[in-house]
Amino acid sequence: MDQSSYEFGAPMGRERTDNKHDITLKGRKQLDITGVKQVESFDNEEFLLETTMGFLSVRGANLHMKNLNVEQGLVAIEGKIYDLVYVDQNQQDKAKGFLGKLFK
Repeated sequence: MDQSSYEFGAPMGRERTDNKHDITLKGRKQLDITGVKQVESFDNEEFLLETTMGFLSVRGANLHMKNLNVEQGLVAIEGKIYDLVYVDQNQQDKAKGFLGKLFK
């Protein structure tokens, strides 16, 4: 049975892992994230991701998305990673406002 056959339910006793959220950083150059609900915005210096554990800001230089699989909630980012920050609601509004100004 392939993975897509249990994306939208839990047949044969298998549960969805929608709430699982992991981050793997390899040498500050490759970042793998699971549990991503959506990519809010991104450029070569910052990604704003909605995860199952809240909004996550990834900042760095020369960032680019290596892999994106929305159905499985997987994102892979490459570049020079400076920081990873979970953003609370007040910070989220500021980040979206700041990013909104950038993309006008």
